[in-house]
Amino acid sequence: MKFTTILSVAAICASASAVATPNPEPVAIAEPRRYWNFCRFPGEVCAGKLKRAIEDSHEITEDDALTGDADFDGFMDYYCSIPRLSYLPFLLARLHDFFSASLIDPDVGAHEGWFSFDGVPLKWQHPVGLLYDVFSGAEPVNARDLDTTTARHHDEENGSQTLPWKLVLQFTRWPSDLLIPLDPDGKVHHDAYINSVKEADFLRNGTAKAIMSLSKEDSTKLWQSVQIHDCALFNSINSKFLNPADGAVLRHVPIKVYLPTSSPVAVSGRSDTEPARGTLKVIQSLVPRMLSSREPQTLGTALHGMLPTVFPSRRSYIHAQAVLHGAIVPLVAPVEDLMKAAAYPDGFLHFSVVMVG
Repeated sequence: MKFTTILSVAAICASASAVATPNPEPVAIAEPRRYWNFCRFPGEVCAGKLKRAIEDSHEITEDDALTGDADFDGFMDYYCSIPRLSYLPFLLARLHDFFSASLIDPDVGAHEGWFSFDGVPLKWQHPVGLLYDVFSGAEPVNARDLDTTTARHHDEENGSQTLPWKLVLQFTRWPSDLLIPLDPDGKVHHDAYINSVKEADFLRNGTAKAIMSLSKEDSTKLWQSVQIHDCALFNSINSKFLNPADGAVLRHVPIKVYLPTSSPVAVSGRSDTEPARGTLKVIQSLVPRMLSSREPQTLGTALHGMLPTVFPSRRSYIHAQAVLHGAIVPLVAPVEDLMKAAAYPDGFLHFSVVMVG
């Protein structure tokens, strides 16, 4: 499993002439541990080694980039690795610095950059791991193979096809019909994250008292821990949400399921009437930690309740599989245990769906 995602980012520039050579050599990338919880992820991830060569000037239109028809072989690339639990806007400052000499508008701010994959604008409020699972086409690992050589071979073979994950970065023509604008100080991103944490807290305990009662210092530490991927700092705050001081009993498990679908909303700047690709349908409902029979709620019973036609069986995958952090999760797994071990930093279990066959 890949707990860090290696990215290749190409920017839409005026006439970029520097490109990355194929197969860049990654350096000092931490060995991904086979755990899901936030505290055990590699704390530091180093950027890949970037090699550049000067070639003839080559220009590409923004319409090509928007529709996914662009050929970026003659463009400047930036290779880096980013934790699955992180967010794309955290890359904008350094990418803006890297591409600044070639930007069409030299005065454009870093916060005006937006990412796309295969012509699909990527929603910055979603964790990188979720975006990768949904859009990259990477085949998920079967959980029962995690401790075998099969998983290692899977990583090597599948990773060569989907890594690096090639994204396009643009600093013009923000798709306002699909993406919420960011601001120079990062307040929009911060507020979006905190609102998601509040939502998860309310679902767990029936109240958002835990997050609302955080001191200003702890609130700052929480956001800082996500920004710099500091696991110990994050867990020192997150433990207060999972173990409320007032002894509140867990009520529901925060779960969101993402289904790829089509939308009649066209990508900004396009005149055609074709459905926009990459639109996600988010399924969410109250998922109690216990069933009415007083047995623990499993992922199978939860998904069957949320999407009975997609997950008709509570014990076996038939039509589709649920993927979390790049792995197929067994339906017998208790959702409470999954929440404590595998939730994203906002407190939610974000599942992507992969159809069988």
